[in-house]
Amino acid sequence: MYLDRQEIIAQLQNIIDDYLKIQGLHLVDLIYRHEGRDLIIRILVDRPEGGITVGECAKLNIQISNLLDEKEILQTRYILEVASPGLDRPLKTKNDFLHCTNRRVRFFLNEPINGKIELEGLISKVENDSVYIESRSELIEIPLTKINKAKQVID
Repeated sequence: MYLDRQEIIAQLQNIIDDYLKIQGLHLVDLIYRHEGRDLIIRILVDRPEGGITVGECAKLNIQISNLLDEKEILQTRYILEVASPGLDRPLKTKNDFLHCTNRRVRFFLNEPINGKIELEGLISKVENDSVYIESRSELIEIPLTKINKAKQVID
């Protein structure tokens, strides 16, 4: 049975996310792409409270590779990379923003808010489908749908 790219990615995400939850870990991102002749599957993993070691990533690489081989989703050779997302990882989901409450974040928007396409501020709260930041003693609401990219500001 042939699966298209999006179906394969969805299956990979489900299988890997379920496995990581059992381990008490969080799937931050899954990147599925071809680099030259190689199929690369890059998985960014973290603890809900943050902090995963290189040793844990190496162990997960073996475990997830075995799991994927057992499930036989991929009909081709692939290179699996399991890594920590790092402090400057892109923030994408509501949970990502919740983890950054009281931290400084830079937002790149796909449409202006207050006439600006780029905003920076301290996340004060995340409610419904919006992130609220304090910027220059002003509370600004940023709907998740308007966020193109966001990263924590590391001093």
